[in-house]
Amino acid sequence: MTEHTTAVTSHSPNALAAVEEEIVRACKEARRERASVTLIAVSKTFASDAIVPVIESGQRVFGENRVQEAKAKWPALMAAYGGLKLHLIGPLQSNKAKEAVALFDAIHSVDRPSICQALAKEIEAQKKRPQLFVQINTGEEPQKAGVAPQDADAFIAACRDKYGLEISGLMCIPPVNEAPAPHFALTAKIAARNGLKHLSMGMSADYAIAIQFGATHIRVGSAIFGHRG
Repeated sequence: MTEHTTAVTSHSPNALAAVEEEIVRACKEARRERASVTLIAVSKTFASDAIVPVIESGQRVFGENRVQEAKAKWPALMAAYGGLKLHLIGPLQSNKAKEAVALFDAIHSVDRPSICQALAKEIEAQKKRPQLFVQINTGEEPQKAGVAPQDADAFIAACRDKYGLEISGLMCIPPVNEAPAPHFALTAKIAARNGLKHLSMGMSADYAIAIQFGATHIRVGSAIFGHRG
């Protein structure tokens, strides 16, 4: 399997440090502990030679959008470096559930019954429990994956009661042309009323705002790796 990646390798050691500095500042402003926020370095489309310097700078949690791309890159990196965690942050197809459960430590895109069914089957078969996030389509954008906000409570209940899935949090991607704060606030509200502690929200442009609204996982790509080619 060839890697579907760009050859961009614009990461500098200062990029990760600058993001870390901003996380610390945002946590201080929100009166939160730095340890309450997990930085996911989004390495989708970047080849291994761009990822290695980030690992060697101390980063251990990474995010990928596609199961096949992750499968091509990460087994070798995980064999070479200890303590790496891999999160699937892109859409998941039911027929990729087996590979996803085997490879990923967390899946951020649980959003429909067929995925719940496939994940429940694989979690039972593999005896491996990745952390699961339900994706909320806060902007109700037709082109975007995720559960509509008004359907979230019923979907979370079905995940737990019908499929026996342990849901640890919610994920959202606000519309690009709207202020992110109301979307983060809505996601946090849905999580709170469903007893969910984790919030995957905030990307390179808005992760500091997400931290103010309780994000426990932020997904930062271009601010660490540079822009994709």
